[in-house]
Amino acid sequence: MQETRDQPTRSNWRRLERVWPAGWWFDAVLVAAFVALTAALAAGWFLDFDQAVADWLFDHEWDPAYWVTRTLNFLGSGSPLTIICALIAIWLGVKRRSAWPFALVVAAFLATGFAIMPLKLWTDRAAPRSTLPDAVELFNDLPPGEYSLSYPSGHLVNTIVWYGVLALLLAPWLGRTARRWLRIAPPAIVFFTTVYLNYHWVTDSVAGLLLGLLLDRLLKRVPWPSLPRGPR
Repeated sequence: MQETRDQPTRSNWRRLERVWPAGWWFDAVLVAAFVALTAALAAGWFLDFDQAVADWLFDHEWDPAYWVTRTLNFLGSGSPLTIICALIAIWLGVKRRSAWPFALVVAAFLATGFAIMPLKLWTDRAAPRSTLPDAVELFNDLPPGEYSLSYPSGHLVNTIVWYGVLALLLAPWLGRTARRWLRIAPPAIVFFTTVYLNYHWVTDSVAGLLLGLLLDRLLKRVPWPSLPRGPR
């Protein structure tokens, strides 16, 4: 059967979306950087920097900028992104009579869920808006009711992974530049807004960036369009 733009084969999908840099060495670098950052924070490094940035932003909060950044921060909301990707996946699955779009969404949902929440519970870090004197520290012993899910930033992980999923689902209809901006612009915006709004410490967002890039690379390695088609 002749190939069309809305029915990419495994070979032309590989041309659309490549893992760059190639090889597993960069994945190892991301893991090492995440572990090193976590260890450094546990040892007390960068805590003064995180606190200084949070204090400065709190002292210079500007109402118009708050509402703009608050709105833009919704770009990283995991639940709406999951629903949007799921609806597109269902449409593509029916159109192509294939399960791969839905399998991609399920894989992304499980990857983010199993990667983010255990780390947040383990590190037990409060948010910058916490009034506790040791809120910036990792491996805290926070009281009941205190927000303790700050590290790493789930907004960053969700943004990188889910916009990467969108780029994969919509690859036949998006040019290379459009897919690149879809992968870069939302994470950059969410990184800035989460820090500006004091939702996360700077290092929370850095950790979310590292973890999100790792998960995105793992998802891109699977040749999703070549998965077996389902029955009509």
